[in-house]
Amino acid sequence: MNAPSGSVLDGSPTQPAPKSPGFAAEFKDAVTFRAFTLVLGGLLVQLAFVVSYVGAFHSPTPHRIPVAVVAPQQAATKIVAKLNALAGDPVQATAASSTAVAREWVLTRHTDAAFLFDPTGTRDTLLVASAGGPSVSQTATQIAQKIEASEKRQITVTDIRSPNSGDGRGMTSFYLVLGWVIGGYLTATIMGMASGSRPANRPRTLIRLAALVPYAVVSGIAGAVIVGPVFDALGGHFWALSAIGALTVMASAATALALQTLLGLLGTGVVILLFVVLGNPSSGGVYPAPLLPAFWSAIGQALPPGAGTTLVRNTVYFSGHATGSALWVLGAYAVGGAVLAWGASWWREGRGGTAPAEPAPEPSPAV
Repeated sequence: MNAPSGSVLDGSPTQPAPKSPGFAAEFKDAVTFRAFTLVLGGLLVQLAFVVSYVGAFHSPTPHRIPVAVVAPQQAATKIVAKLNALAGDPVQATAASSTAVAREWVLTRHTDAAFLFDPTGTRDTLLVASAGGPSVSQTATQIAQKIEASEKRQITVTDIRSPNSGDGRGMTSFYLVLGWVIGGYLTATIMGMASGSRPANRPRTLIRLAALVPYAVVSGIAGAVIVGPVFDALGGHFWALSAIGALTVMASAATALALQTLLGLLGTGVVILLFVVLGNPSSGGVYPAPLLPAFWSAIGQALPPGAGTTLVRNTVYFSGHATGSALWVLGAYAVGGAVLAWGASWWREGRGGTAPAEPAPEPSPAV
């Protein structure tokens, strides 16, 4: 019987087993510098998320809640001065000429509450509109009750615009806008990272922007259907909400596409930082601006989640009053994002940032 080739029996040398490269080399191969930086980036976003939400919500404190005061002129001057001199500036009081004017200020979002002083008795009235943010109405009520108790007076609270029965604590506007914003930037991200997609040059950017338009329209209509006919939370404003939804989705998607075209994978992180880490807690959905710390109160209405929440709430509950700024903000993100996306793709083309065109195949030789 012949011995197998390469065995000890036929006298030929055996092949040595491959030597292990060692743990350090294996670790270096498994955990690349790119992977390490991505994990580190994820950790930083995670910590920023915790810091932002806890920082915004851990201790809601009233700051300059707008309040109208109705009283005889001499009494009104004293009440306004007393309210504005409270420690910590919890309210910003302004005298109103009549109950009708004060009521109009609340319903047009000029003020969050109205204090009606009774000069002939000891029972005053506080007008609130909890649809604009129940937490602010509750805080204004607590402040008024405390002051009235110190003056041996009583107060009656009247909610002149409460949330719809299907809207619970008035949070539907926030959740609706949150869904629109997330859907917008996720769709833009998927378009840029889908298998086989190429870097965005100008034609591809225009095509992707064009594709986002019908998606935004469908998203707006779908959201309006959910909060209207399906759950009856924000009924009666179907087409207005559909338009707001389309604008919100386009603002989120166009901005995400622009940042991802300009910064690549880092752009996705910037989008999450702006819209989720900073945008959600500052939006006014949970606590309106007068209850947020200064930083979150300042940035909230400059970001799509805050602008969108205000636009939905004020459209549904306050006849569209105080919506101009929110419309400008969302429009700026939608148009500015589209322009920036096109400009970023043009800039990347100039730097050779897009994949070169594949060469045409050579003709096969004739047989």
